[in-house]
Amino acid sequence: MDRVLLASGSDKGIALLSQLLKEQGYTQITNTQSGSDARRCVNQTEYELVVINTPLSDEFGHELSIKIAECSNSGIILICKSEISEDVADKLSCYGVCVIPKPVNKVVFHQSLRLVSATRSRMLGLQNENFKLQTKIEEIRLINRAKCCLIQYLKFSEPQAHRYIEKQAMDTRQTRKEVAQRILSTYET
Repeated sequence: MDRVLLASGSDKGIALLSQLLKEQGYTQITNTQSGSDARRCVNQTEYELVVINTPLSDEFGHELSIKIAECSNSGIILICKSEISEDVADKLSCYGVCVIPKPVNKVVFHQSLRLVSATRSRMLGLQNENFKLQTKIEEIRLINRAKCCLIQYLKFSEPQAHRYIEKQAMDTRQTRKEVAQRILSTYET
């Protein structure tokens, strides 16, 4: 299924959380006990889910969760003592980190896994849509530059330039972008 990074300062925590993750179908689990090892793992591999059981051997773990949130698309769950879980959740909510209080309740953990997974899927969908829109904007800018060249050098009107690009695209079986690139290479050199 999905790759999971499990960071926990204790062997007992690793064993318990690994078992809970396996119950939900996660089989590719990488374990680490320190924040520095976790950072190294995240830099080398893209994880779908990162579970941080605080405290880690070399740090608490909240800074690690922020770093991972800023540099990856991983869903992140941070587990900390119930006394401080509200404060930690307030600090990390703007980064999209799900905070669970200790002791870990099996049902809450499984619900959190589903929630983080659904949120990550939605985020990836929005990123994909954003990429498509950015690509479309770049194509429109390119075509508009080509229209400007036709207007400037061939004294076309804007509708004539638009029609010329459309007709060239149909006649040559090219995209409007390819026609625009050809026009720009002719007039902008």
